[in-house]
Formats: sequence, C-alpha cells, structure tokens
Amino acid sequence: MQLGVGLIGTGFMGKSHALAWRNVIAVLGGDLGAVAQPDLRLLCETPADKASQMAAQFGFACATSDWQELVADPQIDVVSITTPNGLHHPMAMAAIAAGKHVWCEKPMALTLAQAEEMAAAARDRGVVTMVGYNYLSNPAFTHAQRLVSGGAIGRPVQFRGWVDEDYQADPDLPWTWRARLQEAGLGALGDIGTHLISLTQGIMGPIASLIADMQTIHETRPLPDGSGRGTVENEDAANVLLRFANGAQGTLVISRSAWGRKSRLGFEIHGDRGMIIFDQERMNELQIYQNDGPRAEQGFKTILTGPAHPPYGAFCPAPGHQLGFNDLKVIECGRLLQGIAGIAAAEPGFDAALQIERVIHAIADSARAGGQRIAL
Repeated sequence: MQLGVGLIGTGFMGKSHALAWRNVIAVLGGDLGAVAQPDLRLLCETPADKASQMAAQFGFACATSDWQELVADPQIDVVSITTPNGLHHPMAMAAIAAGKHVWCEKPMALTLAQAEEMAAAARDRGVVTMVGYNYLSNPAFTHAQRLVSGGAIGRPVQFRGWVDEDYQADPDLPWTWRARLQEAGLGALGDIGTHLISLTQGIMGPIASLIADMQTIHETRPLPDGSGRGTVENEDAANVLLRFANGAQGTLVISRSAWGRKSRLGFEIHGDRGMIIFDQERMNELQIYQNDGPRAEQGFKTILTGPAHPPYGAFCPAPGHQLGFNDLKVIECGRLLQGIAGIAAAEPGFDAALQIERVIHAIADSARAGGQRIAL
C-alpha cells in the first residue's frame, strides 16, 4: 500500500520533511509495523521553475506552483506544510476539508482562534494530524521522560527551561515578514518558544498558571529596499514564571536575540532526590545527579545515547556516534505513518499542539497585561 505525499515549501523545514519521507522506511523499517510506503507525488513551490527544480532534487514525481492544486489532487493522501506561519491555517483547513492527513510545522497558526479552528476541523473530519515538534522525538529526551516518571530524581519540584538563538540578534538585520503580526504572529514565542513549551509540558505535565514579561529588543529594522526602517511588531524575548498542575514551580527564558546561541534549547529538572540536565546543543547527552551512596562519591553522570535508547539503534548500532536534527524528523515521520495506519497515536496532533498554542498566547496576554497571572 502506498501513501501519496504532497509537500508545500522547500526551505529549511521543507527539505527536512523531504528527507524524512525518503528515509523513514529505510531507517525504521519493520519497527513501524504495517504502515504505508510513502510515495512522493507532488511538490509545491513558487515560481514554477523552482518547483520543478526542487521536485527533481527532492525526488518528487511532479511539481506545481499552486498549493490549492496540490491539496485538491486525488492522488495526495497527506500534506506536509512547511511554509511561513501565516499560510499554515488556510492550507491546513483546505487539506482537512479535502480529507487529507496533515503534517504541519509550528506554530499551528497566527492566532489561538485559528489554531482552535484547525483542531476542531481535523477532529470533525477524522484525519490524522501532526505538528512538527521534532525535539520530542530525541531519544535523550524520551529517556529523560522515563527517568522522571520512574522516580530517578524523586518528586520533581522545580523546572528551569531556556531556548536561545541569535538569528535576530543583529540590529542591522533587514526587516522581514517575521516582524509582522499578520504574517508571523508571535515572534520568539511562536518561532522557538513553542519548542520549549513542548518539552516543558512533555516532561512536567500541564501548566496550571503563569506570569510573563516580553521585550522587543530591536524595535525597528532597516527595510530591504533601503527606504527607511520598519517597525518590529512582535517580541524578541520573554521571561515566564510557571506553576504546574502537579504543584512544581518553573521558569522559562526565551530569546531570538541571544548572541552566540544557535540552538540552546534545554532544561534542568530539580527533584527532591536529584536533578536532570538536557541541552539541545549537546542533543545526544543527558546529565543526571542522584543523591545516592557516599557523599564523597556523588557527582553528575553523563549519559551518552545509544541503541539502549530507542530508536537510536535504527540509525546507528554504536553508542556515542550521535544522531542529528534531521534524524529526529525521520522519527517524527514514522509516528505519523503509524498514526495514519492506526497502529499508534500520531503525537503531537492538532489537539495536543493546541495546548502549546494556548500557553504561548497566555504568555503574551500576561505580558501585555503587565504581568498578570493567567490560569490555563
């Protein structure tokens, strides 16, 4: 059985999706169960000549410059949406209406209302959805989840999370669509904060309430045509105080203007018997401290991921040789295939991802209200 795949967009995430669709069966194979074989049918990009070029490069059979043509094509069963944020909602809604499964990059939409509409439509139509929170697929992170749930550090009492990048740190970087609410929606919160929230809730459980502050560090940027400076309408950074449903406290620090940071996405979990540290810039490692044994012999232990942390072994039989960013996308794609086949839930789907959207918009609401506590 084959699954007709349509891909919209060929940038950073478009290429990552294409690689995942091409490699998922070769890497994960029988571990997935009886899933359909992806058939790379149609790629959409503009202009048309670029679409043809990228279809040939990525291995798609056909190309188009019209995303609506792709969504309506009866040979397409699942649509990968890897476009700028403002297009996620209309494309996903059209795909769902046409009965297609959807794999959409984050954030789901520009507004919470749009995200709620997407989740409701997918639920009503009965299609399988997934949002691209690929860091949840990291074997190091899933092992950290097992350690916490298994009591390795006792009762979690405090969470400290961070996500820092420097892609907007330069004040002379030209103004782009990322600076506009109508095209990008939220700034650092939507771009990278969503990833931190996915890990935070993935290991600590639901957030009960929060207090937040936001900052636009570079309030204007030079317009690309040299005609002046454009206003930056969304945030570059945010700080958040959390209270989890389980009673634990938390703090989050989010910045897209942190010089020197490339993908510093990580956390510390403090338990009453130890702690765990993870950082995406060292994505194949976990550190754990446990209050066991003689005090003179206690210290942090570094865990290097390997075949003992599935599905690492499907990629490489040797511990410490390391997985990469695109490998996480392959794991995510495998979960989507299993979801479509009815073998296992494709998570996070639109319903689960909607909870992440609720958090980032609550952070924005709290900050705009001068640090008001928001209950979730």
